[in-house]
Amino acid sequence: MIVAPAARFVAPAAPSPVRTRPVVGMVALPAGAAGWWLVYAQLPAFAAWLAYDALGLARGSAAGAAAEFFLYDTPKVLMLLTVVVFAVGIARSFFTPEATRRILAGRREALGSVLAALLGVVTPFCSCSAVPLFVGFVTAGVPLGVTFSFLVSAPMVNEVALALLFALFGWRVALLYAGTGLAVAVVSGVVIGRLHLERWVEPWVYAVTPGRAVVTEPRRDWGGRLAAGREAVRDIVGRVWPYVIAGIAVGAAIHGYVPQGFMAAIMGREAWWSVPLAVLIGIPLYSNAAGILPVVQALLAKGAALGTVLAFMMAVIALSLPEMVILRRVLTVRLIAVFVGVVAAGILLVGYLFNVVL
Repeated sequence: MIVAPAARFVAPAAPSPVRTRPVVGMVALPAGAAGWWLVYAQLPAFAAWLAYDALGLARGSAAGAAAEFFLYDTPKVLMLLTVVVFAVGIARSFFTPEATRRILAGRREALGSVLAALLGVVTPFCSCSAVPLFVGFVTAGVPLGVTFSFLVSAPMVNEVALALLFALFGWRVALLYAGTGLAVAVVSGVVIGRLHLERWVEPWVYAVTPGRAVVTEPRRDWGGRLAAGREAVRDIVGRVWPYVIAGIAVGAAIHGYVPQGFMAAIMGREAWWSVPLAVLIGIPLYSNAAGILPVVQALLAKGAALGTVLAFMMAVIALSLPEMVILRRVLTVRLIAVFVGVVAAGILLVGYLFNVVL
């Protein structure tokens, strides 16, 4: 939403406490978890049966390998995504953007950038909320560099991305991604803050007067928190599943039809241009962690270097073209160019570093 220059933030009336009966949810939760695990454990056998027996595709063929990948990864990723988003929805009932803004307001630049990057991991965020969050942070006295640290960290190093990385690739890759993603967010915020580019923010942003009243968040019991988890599944999974399916389809095509070693030639350690090429390819794409991870999985299986693939994933998530279009409402083209340049430089460094070390 674009806020008019003369508009004021008006706090809504305090909502009534959210109180629901948690008994049914607490009883159904273990039963649902057991059923989820039984289905999840049968996915490999079911995908193989469906691809080779039901569809009659030849084992070892490109079409068979692609079909098995798609039929296995589609329910696997969607089931993982549902569980992760449900848990994230519960966790996020303890955190709000308003609380984040209060924590960051008045912090010094370096400490504020670190706190902003860490809070970006657990605070609800999507591209559509970039403008109101930016306006709210700036008008609350949060420094510009600290705000950018949050804007980089929130979409790139969120709980969904980390949980899916852990489930698909193990804790080492998830930890590497989290550490380097947070480093990129912190350093980008500090650099942008030191450049003192406030003059390149659209003037109307500073004309907005923050509201004086404090928004009272609803108090939740565990029934309410379980309801928040279910609502998160309906909202997030309901919005991203087409991107997940599209990502898995791309991954299946790579898995089945790209020759072994082809990706090693163009995205391997030996090709010095592979990392910048991956970043350039990633920026105009629009996806999220759930949609891009199947592509990452297929690229790694075909011999692409980990650093190059992580750089590609970071560029897709943190520097997506639609988010830049949205941020144009509050930032000048020059500041967007600086933002993209600084973050892209950090991503390039991460890609080259991993390709050398790992």
